[in-house]
Amino acid sequence: MAPRILLVRHGQTEWSISGQHTGRTDIPLLDAGRAMAKLLRDRLQRAPWDGLPGAEVRTSPLSRAKETCALAGFSGAEEWDALREWDYGEYEGLTPAQIKDRAGDDWFIWRDGVPGGEALSEVAARADRVVRWARSADRDVLVFGHGHILRVLGARWLGLDPAFAARLRLDPTSLSVLGWAYGDPAVERWNDTGHLE
Repeated sequence: MAPRILLVRHGQTEWSISGQHTGRTDIPLLDAGRAMAKLLRDRLQRAPWDGLPGAEVRTSPLSRAKETCALAGFSGAEEWDALREWDYGEYEGLTPAQIKDRAGDDWFIWRDGVPGGEALSEVAARADRVVRWARSADRDVLVFGHGHILRVLGARWLGLDPAFAARLRLDPTSLSVLGWAYGDPAVERWNDTGHLE
């Protein structure tokens, strides 16, 4: 069976609620985010996941992802800088409305980028490293990360331009699965939050 990559976005934080761009700032989970991670743990312990025995697990080194990972039952995960969130540079901590006040109403991160931070091509290069690692495995892999990097990872798994990530929404503590269909990369599950309902 070809390897799959399972993606988990971290649980809720103060800035994920307010819509502030949270790149390298190490914002902690809220109590609600911790509860969400425990609901995910309960789900992943049941069939068809059965605790994902044998899966290799990696996490962003930022605390909101690491804590989500540990609370979901994967405390031994390896930290990996490739899973860090986009570096938003001068737009760190700002909401889209605040950025549009500075950059103009037609600002679009996937087209216009961020001053003083990472280019989309740099985020895509990190995502490509994750894709290569996942495809080289002979088992499923599970990663815990952040909204934008995981969306770019989804686009790159499919072989699409990284800007396609604009069309891939990811909610806090969502579960997504990237796999295969007839030998081609495919989305098996995306932005699944059934464990939170």
